[in-house]
Amino acid sequence: MDGTKPAMESNAEETQDEGQESKGCFECCIKCLGGVPYASLVATILCFSGVALFCGCGHVALTGTLTMLENHFSRVSSDHENLAMVIQIFQYIIYGIASFFFVYAIILLAEGFYTTSAIKKELQSDFKTTVCGRCITAFFMFLTYILFLAFLAIFGFTAIPVYLFFNMWNTCAAMKSPDANITSPDSICVDVRQYGIISWTANPGKACGATLGEICNTSEFYLSYHLYIVALAGAGATVIALIHYLMILAANWAYLKSAVSTHEYQDIKTKDDQDLEAEARSKEGQNSSSYS
Repeated sequence: MDGTKPAMESNAEETQDEGQESKGCFECCIKCLGGVPYASLVATILCFSGVALFCGCGHVALTGTLTMLENHFSRVSSDHENLAMVIQIFQYIIYGIASFFFVYAIILLAEGFYTTSAIKKELQSDFKTTVCGRCITAFFMFLTYILFLAFLAIFGFTAIPVYLFFNMWNTCAAMKSPDANITSPDSICVDVRQYGIISWTANPGKACGATLGEICNTSEFYLSYHLYIVALAGAGATVIALIHYLMILAANWAYLKSAVSTHEYQDIKTKDDQDLEAEARSKEGQNSSSYS
């Protein structure tokens, strides 16, 4: 009996130690999860997804568009050299957009981690935000607003090729429809020269009837059309992500400003309480000396 009692006590101590260790790990995990800026994390994932869709699909769609124009609308390279140069410039811009937004989204996510930690420590009176920190948040808010306006313009610009391809798709669908009763299919044409993307001297410059139907069945047209739609959706997702970032930054800036005001009020109140206590003690000292 005496031999089993120490063994039981040691087992109980080991079980207690394991329980404390698991409790400590659980509290540590909860503390770490509590410091994650989930709003910034969601905005970052949405921004990465939107920019990836816009840049990847837009790059391939531009290449397919140029191939389609060279094969069916402008067979002389001098007639569409300006368009080729513009497409090449846009593709380089896409490279820059992808690189910039990858870095910028990481910076905003890091700023979200920092601000979340600062707000919690500020409320616990363990940390004071500086003017520089609040100015950085305000600068990111201003820069994000400018990027939002720029990507809103990109979103509108991306809708133009979707609209052009949609019209061409509808024209081909109307020719194939049995209810159309088209007596002369060759009279239905799509002239890309009227959109200003190639010169008026380009040959042939337009496609009519059966030729137009064949173009709509090519892989370049089908792939480019759907990639432009996906790129438009990616641009829209990026715009939503930037709006989300704006709300987060504005809320963080307001929280920091409110926390600073609360901290200053507490400092003033603590100082007044100390002055009152010191005055009360001095009065008690005077009363005690007068009674003595």
